Amino acid sequence: MKKFGNITVVSDRRNWINEFLPAWLPKLKPLSEDIVWIHDIRDMPSGDIAFYLGCEQIVSPAVLALHTRNLVVHASNLPQGKGWSPLTWQILEGKSDIPVCLFEAAERVDSGPIYLKKTLSFRGTELIGEMRRELGRVTFELCEEFLQRYPGILDEAVPQQGEPTFYPRRTPTDSRLNPDLSIREQFRLLRVADNERYPCYFELDGDTFVVKVEKKKVT
Repeated sequence: MKKFGNITVVSDRRNWINEFLPAWLPKLKPLSEDIVWIHDIRDMPSGDIAFYLGCEQIVSPAVLALHTRNLVVHASNLPQGKGWSPLTWQILEGKSDIPVCLFEAAERVDSGPIYLKKTLSFRGTELIGEMRRELGRVTFELCEEFLQRYPGILDEAVPQQGEPTFYPRRTPTDSRLNPDLSIREQFRLLRVADNERYPCYFELDGDTFVVKVEKKKVT
């Protein structure tokens, strides 16, 4: 198994994946003694491998040149579903099987060749916390598999093919419920709402009401 000189992980400061990174990063120690975790690409060191996980910052060619390989994990069947919050948008579309790709970062966003792909499958009742936990698990599995199979895996790169589609950035208004529709009709939106950062809400007779959904714990 190859030993890497430096592995850098980049995640935005407020991204959900930060909750899971502290438990995962120590698992990389057998592959590299120098593991760097940063939130700002301006702090980027040089090294062998850089993983961009939950990073929405635009990365310049000069920053990409600091590492031998720059890898991104994205939860869509690229080139379809480029852009923002692909997991959330696909759940809202009614999808239950979500592809997750690990690909090489390129100057054009979400356009590099794909090395690995796995599929997440949901029953349809998972809330956002459960879905994120599963996406985090698969994300780390893809990263570890790339490292374990490097450099031979480079020969398996597959160029993205087909017409790209793009998801827009979500805003608080995207969590707006219609008080005249049933819970069942709006359950997809309730599933993907973050109770703390962007909870669902509805407006009625001049007032705004916040709706937070949690699963009842089985005792």
